[in-house]
Amino acid sequence: MTIDAEVQALSRVPLFQGLEPSKLRLLAFISDRMEFQDGEHLCHQGDDGDSAFVVLSGEVAVFVDENEVAKVGQYAIIGEIAILCDVPRTATLQSVGTTHILAISKDDFLKLIAEFPKVSLEIMRVLALRLEKTTRELAQARPAST
Repeated sequence: MTIDAEVQALSRVPLFQGLEPSKLRLLAFISDRMEFQDGEHLCHQGDDGDSAFVVLSGEVAVFVDENEVAKVGQYAIIGEIAILCDVPRTATLQSVGTTHILAISKDDFLKLIAEFPKVSLEIMRVLALRLEKTTRELAQARPAST
């Protein structure tokens, strides 16, 4: 994939929408390109969080305690919780089919957040939506009191 194609892909990631193309080009340039085959792991639950991943193509299954909890596809960003919260990875990520990834290092991701407040606001929005969804699911799973 060319840098121009990577810039186009990054512009479709909700977290990075609104960033200037020159900043997206820099982000694409400093990121690592990775390819995973079906069943390969991007990372394991409990690992140190040293990067976030942008799915350029393909699909990634998300496992928590060996249970598949989600699948994410093209233009998703995953793995950001570990680097934002400075905690071990909260999930295992496994490629479904051939998957192409841009890996953004922790340092570069944190610099991006510091430089662009819009990215910080979008991260807060995404994390708040995830928290709301989890809270709702927990409430539905809890047995009603009698």
